[in-house]
Amino acid sequence: MRALLTSLTIISAISLSSAAFAASMTTGTIKAIDTKALTLTLKDGSHFMLPANFKDPGLKAGEKVKIAYDMVGKKHQATAVTLVN
Repeated sequence: MRALLTSLTIISAISLSSAAFAASMTTGTIKAIDTKALTLTLKDGSHFMLPANFKDPGLKAGEKVKIAYDMVGKKHQATAVTLVN
């Protein structure tokens, strides 16, 4: 019984810790940004939905950015967008 509980505890800890790292990261150059539609497109064709509370720090086409995102269905939902120097 003790071995079973130990195994279940370890499995639970592993699955919970992997959920915390579910966000993916990518970098690229901005092709277009639409702050009204809350979308960002990279030059490679990747499209990202920006969060409703997104505050545009003055992003413009041609700037290199790093994007943290989650997959929501088949869409990329950005959680953070930062400029890359």
